[in-house]
Amino acid sequence: MSATRLLVLGGVRRFGRAHGYEVRRELISWGSDEWAHVNPGSVYHALRQLAKEGMLRAHEVEESDAGPPHTDYEITDAGRAEFLRLLRCALANVDVRHPEMLTAGLGFLTELPRAEAVRLLRERLDGLAGRRSSVAPRLDAQDPDDHLRELLGWWVHSADSAADWTRRLIGRLESGAYVMADDRGSPASGSSPAGSSPTGSAPGSSGAPVSLQPPRRRSTSTK
Repeated sequence: MSATRLLVLGGVRRFGRAHGYEVRRELISWGSDEWAHVNPGSVYHALRQLAKEGMLRAHEVEESDAGPPHTDYEITDAGRAEFLRLLRCALANVDVRHPEMLTAGLGFLTELPRAEAVRLLRERLDGLAGRRSSVAPRLDAQDPDDHLRELLGWWVHSADSAADWTRRLIGRLESGAYVMADDRGSPASGSSPAGSSPTGSAPGSSGAPVSLQPPRRRSTSTK
């Protein structure tokens, strides 16, 4: 999974139609260059690649009094489906190798119906419990004089802390926090069945969330 892919698809989806500079500027304003290693080159590369794959539709805009020639992008039906797939995976899966996926997913949390978001986060709790249970016995068996027990202890602590935070987020959502997709009367298209799981599960531990400012919605491009 790619955080850049999720961020770019989600950014274009919310803008409606935007050119590369707008998407880049918005994602950098989230601090994604620090926590997801998103840089200008990776944004433009992702836009071109996603257009090549049919996830985005490119519109060439000629030079005018409003500005120089550029390419506008808008998301396709295939792109919306891929965005939702990546979003579901980011929220449900636990992966110590890519903690930035959770951070990116949280930026688009409200693009899902409330019940689905809660279900995905409960799947995340299951993954964190599995992560903890795989490490805790090794910690108990570790020689008390071996400093490597600190590493194992950190992994257990991280799983416990992440699980506690996830339970509190679930509680906030169940209490009605935030305006979710179904609250707006526009549930996410292509929602997976209530009992199904997102693809691409990976073992590990969640990353710490950061505060994100979602990209602004609009219907026309800025030249």
